[in-house]
Amino acid sequence: MMATMRRMALRVRPVAITALALTGVLALSHGSAHALSSRLWQLVHEQCVVHARAKEPPSPCVDVVMDGEDAQAAEDAGSAILKDRRGVLQFLLIPTGRSSGVEDPRLLGDDAPPYWERAWAARRFMSELHGSPVPREAVSLAINSTWSRSEDQLHIHVSCVRADIRAHLSGVGSTVGESWAPLDGGWMGHPLWVRRIVAEDLSGVDPFRDVADHVPGARDSMGRFGIAVVGARFSDGRSGFFLVADPVDLGAGALGSAERDVQDHDCGVLR
Repeated sequence: MMATMRRMALRVRPVAITALALTGVLALSHGSAHALSSRLWQLVHEQCVVHARAKEPPSPCVDVVMDGEDAQAAEDAGSAILKDRRGVLQFLLIPTGRSSGVEDPRLLGDDAPPYWERAWAARRFMSELHGSPVPREAVSLAINSTWSRSEDQLHIHVSCVRADIRAHLSGVGSTVGESWAPLDGGWMGHPLWVRRIVAEDLSGVDPFRDVADHVPGARDSMGRFGIAVVGARFSDGRSGFFLVADPVDLGAGALGSAERDVQDHDCGVLR
């Protein structure tokens, strides 16, 4: 085994992704919200990373990236992409190092890995599995609050956006500015915070720190927020994103499930 590992980024061909998805051997990302599962951590740590270090296809993951001056640093800052068994095109970005979830204070550090940037780049696997390019405005990323997650390892859902929230965001898009503000009318009976950014990708954009720095009450209670990113093509033709903060609001029955509020794993938006 190499003592120093600069980068590993192994991929399987689209046909292999399809085969893996059909066999149903990959992880589920949902279960009981009260009995957190370690399945994702076990799959990534005990299989994907082991295979990647051996310079083998990182099965059951489709991609593993680890950068660092030594093997442990590389693993601590690395991430894997796993096809979720739920959803026709849903993938998960999962750190190869241990991280519980959105509340992990290390995510707000200056040296935090660019998980969101990598998650957005992973939409290429959606396109490979779909057989044709998936438009940016059909793609969303989401992480759930501690109240609504089922796994004890951080994971970002890479999947299709709900057609109804995409239509709503498009309809109010001209009123959404570059500063965080409550979404006009809320969503599904509870408030959301939203802002827009103009950018082709998420290089240099960190929604964890953005929410912590600018959404009221977030920094001291990050675990009470789900976070989502929705790809957009604005009316002026520019590419960008809507960033969404989805707070827990028990009075409104909202548990900070950005995945539920923003994503559609059946990908109706593509039909």
